[in-house]
Formats: sequence, C-alpha cells, structure tokens
Amino acid sequence: MYVETVPNRGSRPAILLREGWREGGRVRKRTIANLSDWPQEKIEALRAVLRGAPAGIRPEDAFEISRSRPHGHIAAVLGSLHRLGLDRMIDRRRSSERDIIVALIVARIVDPRSKLATVRGLRGDTLSSSLGELLDLEQIGEDDVYQAMDWLMERQDTIERSLARRHLEEGTLVLYDLSSTWYEGHTCSLAARGYSRDGKKGTLQINFGLMCDRDGRPVAIEVFEGNTGDPATITIQVEKLRKRFKLNRVVLVGDRGMITSARIREDLEPVDGLDWISALRNEQIRKLVEGGSLQLSLFDQRDLAEFIDPAFPGERLIACFNPLLAEERRRKRIELLAATETRFDAIVAATTRTRRPLAGQVAIARRVERDANKFKMAKHFELEITGTSFSYRRNEDKIAKEARLDGIYVIRTNVPEDVLSAPESVEAYKSLSTVERAFRTIKTVDLKVRPIHHRLESRVRCHIFLCMLAYYVEWHMRRDLAPILFDDDDRVTAKAQRASVVAPAQRSPSALAKARTKRTLEGVPVHSFRTLLADLATIVRNTCTPTSLDVPSFEKTTRPTPLQQRAFDLLGVKLAL
Repeated sequence: MYVETVPNRGSRPAILLREGWREGGRVRKRTIANLSDWPQEKIEALRAVLRGAPAGIRPEDAFEISRSRPHGHIAAVLGSLHRLGLDRMIDRRRSSERDIIVALIVARIVDPRSKLATVRGLRGDTLSSSLGELLDLEQIGEDDVYQAMDWLMERQDTIERSLARRHLEEGTLVLYDLSSTWYEGHTCSLAARGYSRDGKKGTLQINFGLMCDRDGRPVAIEVFEGNTGDPATITIQVEKLRKRFKLNRVVLVGDRGMITSARIREDLEPVDGLDWISALRNEQIRKLVEGGSLQLSLFDQRDLAEFIDPAFPGERLIACFNPLLAEERRRKRIELLAATETRFDAIVAATTRTRRPLAGQVAIARRVERDANKFKMAKHFELEITGTSFSYRRNEDKIAKEARLDGIYVIRTNVPEDVLSAPESVEAYKSLSTVERAFRTIKTVDLKVRPIHHRLESRVRCHIFLCMLAYYVEWHMRRDLAPILFDDDDRVTAKAQRASVVAPAQRSPSALAKARTKRTLEGVPVHSFRTLLADLATIVRNTCTPTSLDVPSFEKTTRPTPLQQRAFDLLGVKLAL
C-alpha cells in the first residue's frame, strides 16, 4: 500500500491511497481512497507510516480491523450459481424474493442450518458471512423468508421446465428414484407412517422422488405422502415428462421396486414413445432358472447374456453375473445366519434356565418372531416351538437354492437393440447409482434435508425443492473442482479400463494417485468438497478503519493462496479484491 501523486493537467494533482501487487508477471494496482483534500502534513505522515518510518504510531497501529466476514466460500458458490444462470432461471428480474431464495440456496451448500439460524446469519447476528452483505439482505426477518418460499413454490413448475429444456432432449435417458426422510412433529398433512429408508422406525415419513438426467444432474423433484409406495409415483412422473416437459420420446430408468410389471402394464405401455429400463425381482429370476429360460451355465465363459421369455412378452432380458457381488452376498448371508443363530441360542437358554424360564407357546413364539425377523433370515430355518421348549435347524436346501443366484441380476427393457445394446442397457440401469449419490448428498453431510420441521405442506415442498436446487449447484461445482478434489476427474479413462460393463466401476490412475499421495499432479493438497469450502472460507472481507487519520473506512479482502486461486479458476469465478 502506498500514496501516489497523479498529475491532473491544469488542476492540482490527485493524491491517492493505492494498493499494488504482481499477478502473472504484470503489476496490478487499485485505488483505495482519494486523499486530495488532506493537508500536506497529514499526507506525509501517512507516507511515513506506509514506509515503516516512525511517525508517532507504529505501522500496525495505523489501521484496525473493525469487522471480518468469511467470504471466499460464499464467493465461490454464489459465483457458480450466477455462472449457471440459476438466479435468472428462478426469475429474470432481480427482486428481494429472488435474492432471499439465492441466499437460502447458497447457505444450504456452505452451512446448512434451520431457516431461523440462516436469517440470523444473513443479518449478522451470529455466525455471519459476507452473504447478507453481498445480496443486501442484512435487514430481513423470518417472515420475509417464508414469503419468499411461498413465492418460489409458484415458480417451481417454470424452473423445472427450464432445467428440462437445458438437460433433457428427445430420446434421452431419464433416471428416477424415490427416497424418504423423517418428520419432526405431527401437523403436516404430508407426514404419514411409512417405510423409513433412514432406519428411523416409529417416525412419520415424507417421501420425495428425484428425476435426473443420464449423468445424475437433478432436473425435477416431487414430494409425496410418507405412506406412498414407490410404484404409485410413476404415473405422476410420466405425466410430467409428457405434458410439462413436452418430451415425446424418453427412456425412463427405475429400479425393480419402482417399475414393476403392474406399472409397466398400466402406466408405461399405453404411452407411445415411452420406453423403460428396470430389473427383475429375485423371485422372478428364480422362476426363470427353474423354468430353463435362464441357464446358469451361460456364465461359465461370460458375464452377460441376453435372452427372452414368454412370461415377459415384448421385453429384452439381460442376465448379468458379478463374481464380486456373489462373494459379498455369500459373506453377508453367513454373517446373518450366524447372528440369527446367536439370538436363537439365547431363546433356547431362556427356555431351559432354572429360574423363571421362558414358557408358553405364545410367549416363546412372540420372542422367536421378534428375533428371527431382526436379520430377515427366518426363511432359512425350520423352527419347532412347544409350550416348554424351542429348537431350530438350518434348511440347507433353501440356503443352497438362494446361493445359486448370488451375483446374478437381470435387466428388463423394451428399448430396441438398435437403440441401446445389451451392455448399454446394463450401463443405463447402473446409472441409477448417481441418483442414490444425490440422495446421500441431499440427506446427510452436505445439504441436510433431514429432519423436516416445517408445519405447512407448501413449506415442506419448498424446503425439499431448495435442497434440490442446492444440489444442482453443488453437482456442477464438484465436476469443475474435480482436479483438486478426491473425485475422479478422468472418467473417460476409468470407463475405458473396465473389462466389462458388469464389472465394478474402476477409478482412473490419476484418481488413485490422488488418493495415495493426497496431492494433485501439481503437488497441492487434495481436498474433499467440504474441506475445500472450509479452506475458501479463510478468505475474509475485512473492514479497515484508520485509528488516527481522517480516512474513511475501506474494505480489504484476503489475498487467495495458489490453491484457492486454482479453485476459483476451475469454477470460472473471479474473486474481487
């Protein structure tokens, strides 16, 4: 920092307080304050301070930092959101409602908290960052946030149509899956007793279905009551694709619990141009093996075979065998059988103890039912219960029959072979893992959609929609930042080195090198997405105030480290100093 005298033609020269730095071999500078109105002695005193000369006060005492706000992570996420055009997709005109929604999306990525805590952060009451200042939201209240959420819900359909136009096209693959989370309270009409995918038994659930493009990029989300079954949500998705997104030809990919035979017959087959890819249930695979349509000897020389069966007219069936999956299922079965037997042994001991033995056929049966269903292994045991005893033994025939199918799964589809080959169909079905990854991001460490506390149905829907929009931004950021994250940044090589589409996915040599050395090819430390945001948060916006000179306060931003600058370059975002 220095004081520079700038000639001004016939007028007196301008006296400017400036900052200079070197960037890429060039000298850069910017003006911090105009000192032209200062007395000459005050200007000279400041020059002396900036040169480090004694001038009554120490250089470090000439200015004080009156306020500091974490800024780098906000600049990275907000800049990425602007670069993606998501703010204009929400609404073309800037308004307080749009700014609040943008702030909620950014806050959900950098520091997911309740709406009340987010508002307090925007106002600077607690754990504040530069977000409220950048979006001019330092005076908002809780009611403003809820009004903006209601405003957003009126635009969800328009926003999803814009995302579909950008990422979906005729004949494209559309990935769809359903998940759930638990609800705290009892006032929302969406909350209902249903299957908890989070293992929170006894809690009210809310379901939501996520639609993604073939790369796992989110496009639309729909919220359902907590007791809604997976297949029952298909009809709404078909209607959304055809009527709202105006797509005449798509291939819908869903798991075997989603796209069932009944849904195919009632919802998918009647729609022209709507193809699908799913998988068979274990019981259906067993019948194919017993009926001779699927011969296990097919897998002696290969891991993929296509066939047809009269029970599935008009469908292509593609059987796959993964030996690693077979070994994992065998290991898991052995462990679960042993765990179940441990519980059974405890029941046997309870019926034979001398003091207060477990007795009565009903009481013993109730205990057996509880413990047998713990690991879902009761089907592999033959049980004998009397009024005073309990015994069990393994049904080795059933265990052997189930073990024959270990590692085997069957893809079913009506997509013609000239459109998608057998390996391409298998790869499309396995792409559902990207939707599962999205659910993990939305529900756990990153965006924390759960648990849900909102009371009104519209607010619950908006909360989940906001999480989807936040994941949309994070998805793109992870792709851009992959070279300095542990994420694989060379998917082409990783895909090419797989021996078969059935084989487990492989990481590229560059990703393995990053995992081994914890450094990138440039030698800088590798980050996870979370730790990189934390590192960027050390870039701070400081409000600097001179202590003894009549100089107005000014803003000063921390200069980024080479790694931080690399992150901004990868994101295509400029950090204004």
